[in-house]
Amino acid sequence: MDLSHGGHLTHGSKPSFSGKNYSAFYYGVELDGRINYDRVMDIAKIVQPKIIVCGASAYAREIDFKKFREIADAVGAILFADIAHIAGLVAAGEHMSPFPYADVVTTTTHKTLRGPRGGMIMCNDEDIAKKINSAIFPGIQGGPLVHVMAAKAVAFKEVLDPSWKDYAKQVKANAQVLAKVLMARGYDIVSGGTDNHLVLVSFLNKEFSGKDADAALGNAGITVNKNTVPGETRSPFVTSGIRVGSPALTARGMKEKEFELIANKMCDVLDDINNTELQATIKEELKTLARNFVIYEKSTY
Repeated sequence: MDLSHGGHLTHGSKPSFSGKNYSAFYYGVELDGRINYDRVMDIAKIVQPKIIVCGASAYAREIDFKKFREIADAVGAILFADIAHIAGLVAAGEHMSPFPYADVVTTTTHKTLRGPRGGMIMCNDEDIAKKINSAIFPGIQGGPLVHVMAAKAVAFKEVLDPSWKDYAKQVKANAQVLAKVLMARGYDIVSGGTDNHLVLVSFLNKEFSGKDADAALGNAGITVNKNTVPGETRSPFVTSGIRVGSPALTARGMKEKEFELIANKMCDVLDDINNTELQATIKEELKTLARNFVIYEKSTY
């Protein structure tokens, strides 16, 4: 997927190892901000790729892995799904699963999966699995990090708890509140909403950049990240958008009411983006809100 359309640097972009080692061809989204699978099929038939990569880092709609499987089969390609951002939703049944459609599936263990920083590679083909194992060790990885393994085990145990489904549903509900408020306040949301945990906001019709918005919101205590958007006119280091996610604050127990407040505070900052006094005031207000949602209860032991 094209980087400016929601893809990831590691999916064939020139600065990445994948862009250096492979010849990559891209698909993207239409003017409505959604993947056109017929168009992806057309590109695949022209390019005849050996591998098709699906998955994204800034795509707010559900990815249809079954359709990607049909495209891969049509051209005899391996299907590789990167679900780093949506794995926690997939585990809860709140997003279509890449299984049994993809030959190889990768994910991080943080983001929506809510574990420690790390990753997983999953494969259902013995020959491919042997090649992956050889490439990982001794190819690129040394000693195992046992403490991170333990943290992953704790995270996976949390995912197995019935309450995980409630968390995943709330993640989506909170993201939808973000999108609704931002649109009501006059900001463009790529694809007009969200089906998952993130919202991609476009400032193509604004005088300020994604970098400006990132900095101003950061000064107000709101962490987002600048992001390229479809139709991008600025460099990847400046961008014309921001990506906003709901998992972290949802994990702290915040729901629609809190996300409505936060979304309005975001708009207050963006509406008067150079007002540092306002940013400082909002930061203090949000500190007060955050104190009501404790990250970690101190042990009594």
